[in-house]
Amino acid sequence: MMTDPIADMLMRIRNASKAKHARVDVPSSKLKVEIARLLKDEGFIASYKLVDDERKVRKDIRIFLKYTANRRSIITGLKRVSRPGARVYVGRAEIRPVVGGLGASILSTPKGLMTGRAARKAGIGGEVLCEVW
Repeated sequence: MMTDPIADMLMRIRNASKAKHARVDVPSSKLKVEIARLLKDEGFIASYKLVDDERKVRKDIRIFLKYTANRRSIITGLKRVSRPGARVYVGRAEIRPVVGGLGASILSTPKGLMTGRAARKAGIGGEVLCEVW
């Protein structure tokens, strides 16, 4: 039994980018699809799509990683902030930039998942799921 599926997703992305893989498959959930959408919107991954495998009951998210011209990964770091055993909540004023504004934090807010920048602009806080840079 997996206790933290979001940490599993981030670890798979981190390992695949370190190994210079073109893509990585992650078990699907609505939350993970939204995280993949935000990563794509922020430019950290090239794209993603849901793939259906007849052998499995559940669909997978196929995430296509993004690299520079000299094969360096766009994602240099991923960090799980709020965990099942230690939740981290921030207010609107407490949302801080990641790596001087070059990275992005992903928050779960009452208005859905959004980046820290968008949450600050909307004037709402929430649970900090992860940081990407």
